[in-house]
Order: sequence, then C-alpha cells, then structure tokens
Amino acid sequence: MQTLDPNKTYLVTGGAGFIGFFLSKALLEKGARVIGFDNLNDYYEVSLKEDRLAILQQYTGFHFIRGDLADKEAVMNLFEEYRPRIVVNLGAQAGVRYSIENPDAYMQSNVMGFFHILEACRAYPVEHLVYASSSSVYGANDKIPFSTEDKVDGPVSLYAATKKSNELMAHAYSKLYGIGVTGLRFFTVYGPFGRPDMAYFKFAKKIMAGEPIQIYNQGDMYRDFTYIDDIVTGIMNLLCNPPVKNEAGVAYKIYNIGNNQPEKLMDYISVLESCLGKEAKKEYLPMQPGDVPRTYADVSELMEDFDFKPDTSIEEGLSRFAEWFKEYYHYAV
Repeated sequence: MQTLDPNKTYLVTGGAGFIGFFLSKALLEKGARVIGFDNLNDYYEVSLKEDRLAILQQYTGFHFIRGDLADKEAVMNLFEEYRPRIVVNLGAQAGVRYSIENPDAYMQSNVMGFFHILEACRAYPVEHLVYASSSSVYGANDKIPFSTEDKVDGPVSLYAATKKSNELMAHAYSKLYGIGVTGLRFFTVYGPFGRPDMAYFKFAKKIMAGEPIQIYNQGDMYRDFTYIDDIVTGIMNLLCNPPVKNEAGVAYKIYNIGNNQPEKLMDYISVLESCLGKEAKKEYLPMQPGDVPRTYADVSELMEDFDFKPDTSIEEGLSRFAEWFKEYYHYAV
C-alpha cells in the first residue's frame, strides 16, 4: 500500500464543505498542494463554509477557486491550469429530503457536474479519481449489513438515484479511458464544523434554543453514524492507491465507509443531550418520503484492502461535536 505523496497536486471539489474541509486540512498538514473548488451555495449557512475556508487559507499549499461543477468551461480550465494528479470529487448537492423540493439542483450538480469531472479526467489524465457516493443507494434494502455486492436498483429518493448514476458513469469512464476510479459510499457523517442540515446539528440548535426536535418514524430509526476523522482516514489511506484492474479489465472499486455498528436514533439523541447538558423537547412524526429506517455498513473490503475500519464511538464523537458547537455558537460552556 502506497502512502500519501505530498509532491502531487490534489484537487478537492466541495473544498469548503464538511468532508472537503477536513480532507483538505489533513492533506495540507502533510505538506501537499491542494486546490479547493466550491461554489459556496446557500443550501446551508455560507458563513460556515467561509469560516472553514479561512482556516484552510492559512496554509501556503492551499489555493481556492470559486466555481460551479455545472460550468464545464470552469472545470476544464481548472484542470488545464493546475493538472491535478489526484482528484477527490466531494462537490454535490446534498440532502435526501431537499431533493424532493429542488430536484433541478441535484441534476445540475450531481449528474452534469460529475460528468464534467469525468470529462476533465479524460482530457487531462489523472492517477486516481475518488468520488463520493452514499449509503442512500441501498434504498430500503432489507438485507443487513449493506454490502457493495448487494443490488442497488431500488433508490427511494432522487438524491440516491443521482449517486447511483455517478457509480455507473464512473464505471463507464474507467472502462473506456482507463481512469483509476474509487467510489465511496459514506454512512451518515457527523462531527465538528459539520452540515447544519444534518439531523444531529439541527437537534443541537433546537435543544439549545429550547425548541422541540422532530423525530421521524416515531424514533424507530437506526443509523451507522460515522465520525469525520474516520472518514478522512479512510480517504487518505486510498488516495495514492488506485484500484488494480478487475477481472473485466476495469480499474474501478467501491467501498462502504461506515462505523459498522448502527445506533438507535433515540440512543444517539440521548448521548447528544448528555454532551450538551440539556434535555430535548421531542415531537414524534411519521417516516418522511425518501427516508429509510436503517443503515448498516459492511466494511470488510475496506478492512481487507487497507487494514482499517471506522471505530469512533458516538460518545466520543458527539462530545467533540458538542464542545465545538458551544464554542462556535457562543453558548456558555
């Protein structure tokens, strides 16, 4: 297994996003040159993205370009100027429920935007393209844990469908043009500086404000919550290790990155209450369209290939989040 090469140029799309920020920071701390690309859209508070960028811009190896993946010319110009060797495509329109409200944003960013990244990797050859897929591709799969060998032909949201389309597009480009491609199915990533649209973040805001939190499916939900540091370690392990060609001659691989230990939503809320030092008012609601009752990652391939599995407990992860949350939003500690 190859270790990270700091002499290469790394492109991180979605560089001002949650995972993109922490990955870029880890790369910069290793002395790598990182090009961050992000459109800084207002899906959630832009100030949070700007604060992440302000931290990254303290590193001399970081260069930020504001642009949109849906703008093919901007993507091509970026590749022509910087010639990245490793590309990590984390830029996408996130959120299952929002895909019902604003489907156009998902087609533009997740489908057309990813197509532009693939075209750029073809025109300006790269050593490795790593891209974000999602556990949502498993849909309402009854078989657990979710394995990359499972069929994923039944998405229950447009967001999931766009991520499945990314996997198919990536496979085609890998086959046609010999691009080494790795897809990562992330399982409910959380932590400091996270996304305010995620349940744990919204819960924290409402708990501290004394407002009721909305708990769907009457609380009968399980999630394979994965702490951000584990996600970054998983990505860092494979960046300089593009997949070898499989039996079909395609240098293509998909991994789950999850904690391999689903937690009951009510237990997760209980730990968050304890970390924040305040009890939540609770409002129980039915299942939302596009949601699934359980996620559970089979990470055996990740362990086999990289001797790694995420293992941060929710107690440790939520404690770190709560500490950051109180400081960032100026709650009395």
